[in-house]
Amino acid sequence: MAEPDVRKGMPPVKLSREEFESRYRSRFVDPVFAPLERELDAIVGAAWDAYSHSRKAPVTRKAGPGFADADYDLAVDWLAARDAILKAQRRHDDASAVPRILVINGSARSEHTCPGEMSKTWRMVKLAEPVFIEMGFAVDILDLSRLTSEFGKSIHPCKSCVSTAMPLCHWPCSCYPNYSLGQTDDWMNEIYPLWVAAHGILIVTPVNWYHAPGGLKAMMDRLVCADGGNPDPTSTHGKKAVEAKAIELKGWPYPRHLAGRHFGLIVHGDSVGAEGVRRTLSDWLTDMHLISAGRFGELDGYVGYMEQYATSHHELDEDHAFQREVLNAARALGNAVRLARNGQFGEPGAGLEDPNPK
Repeated sequence: MAEPDVRKGMPPVKLSREEFESRYRSRFVDPVFAPLERELDAIVGAAWDAYSHSRKAPVTRKAGPGFADADYDLAVDWLAARDAILKAQRRHDDASAVPRILVINGSARSEHTCPGEMSKTWRMVKLAEPVFIEMGFAVDILDLSRLTSEFGKSIHPCKSCVSTAMPLCHWPCSCYPNYSLGQTDDWMNEIYPLWVAAHGILIVTPVNWYHAPGGLKAMMDRLVCADGGNPDPTSTHGKKAVEAKAIELKGWPYPRHLAGRHFGLIVHGDSVGAEGVRRTLSDWLTDMHLISAGRFGELDGYVGYMEQYATSHHELDEDHAFQREVLNAARALGNAVRLARNGQFGEPGAGLEDPNPK
């Protein structure tokens, strides 16, 4: 029996006109669109034209000075994202500016959609926020629950360009938006500058089936470009794999675009997985050359361990020790950033009282 050709190409994904139209029209099943059939016909026709001609980035301009190929046409979306990142980096590097903390809510649960109730994670975010404000920091909150409750908020999957060659993974990501495939409304171009501007990042997240929640994991995957990504898409003329491989084989410096920022973690569960998720997040951030805020700055634990879900908020209300640990994690991160900004080396958790000293 002949061995299968494991290097044979993957199955084609190009849709027929009929299948494309069926999928596109499925977005307009609400009867309110019925009187607009003629307009929809025209829109579907235009969308098919964009799809069939693979117009990923229909609006471009010349790259201009500062790029390897100044004459290359770059997507205006990417250029706008790059400008926002450069502005955020200048703000981060300004020694006279108020240092910033980015607090990330990793939970998908929200009272604004199906669950009908805020998450415990959000409450922990709001416990931590005043600590940073009291310490004199500017605070940005990134609420990933908006992915499930707000129209036009998406984080599209990472396409793993880096596995083909590191220079093919652009900083910021150039895979999206892809207008021909309808892959728009990507939130990452707003998220990248938040990470860049921050001096400290606090991630607060629940455990979802032994893992980080889907929205948080999607953001993590799309931050791969911050860890060695190529800041010049013209050097690979977009997504030319052969050119990217040649650049990497000559020697690639793997620039760590977020290196030196400090991080804290608060991971909570109700039965299993909290320590594993905390370690995974810590390993990920450390591999990107961010710096842990230390023992007090990394918290994993259980709220309402093996109790009913219906009483979980009550369990958090009663767990004063866990609440103090949340406050400690925030203070430890704030202390770590303060020490670094002052050019000092010290223990960020010095002076903090451990509510669970065992």
